[in-house]
Amino acid sequence: TLERSNFNAAALGLEFTANLTPRVDLVGGMDLHRSRTPSEYRRLIDNRGMPIQQTTTLNQMNFTGSMKFALLPKGRNISRLAWIPRTVVPYVGAGGGIGSYSFEQVGDFVDFQDNRIFADVFRSKGWAPIAHVFGGTDVQVFSRMLVSFEGRYSWSSATLDQDFIDFDPIDLGGAKFGVGLHFVF
Repeated sequence: TLERSNFNAAALGLEFTANLTPRVDLVGGMDLHRSRTPSEYRRLIDNRGMPIQQTTTLNQMNFTGSMKFALLPKGRNISRLAWIPRTVVPYVGAGGGIGSYSFEQVGDFVDFQDNRIFADVFRSKGWAPIAHVFGGTDVQVFSRMLVSFEGRYSWSSATLDQDFIDFDPIDLGGAKFGVGLHFVF
């Protein structure tokens, strides 16, 4: 009963941005993600007549660097000393980084050689490279505060440890949609 969408969960992130040019920013970020999902295997039952049950936990911590390009100017000069910021600034960007992951399955498992049911804990953890693209909009709500709406797609995968024999690599990427607050210093 475990689907890819069962790993959808809220994430917490932190970014720091430095302006390189009036329309290009360098962005460094870190985000944390955790999902914990119960599941069952219903084709066989355990010794008590219950479905085979497991709990799967995925923890991720990603460190990324990106280049962000404003599709419109962020504002305009009205004199040598005065600048008016634009209220809405759409942007696109791309980047990469590295992420750590911890994947764990706890519960009952089936040995398909003899259909024996056994309890165990399978674990895999490590690091994997990340590539991503993103797009969004910064909306100015106060003179030094922006709200951002962003969509991001990441590519990342890792080979699972020896507990997971004959499994495909784990897909650690996917789509993310976020809302954030940015404070200008």
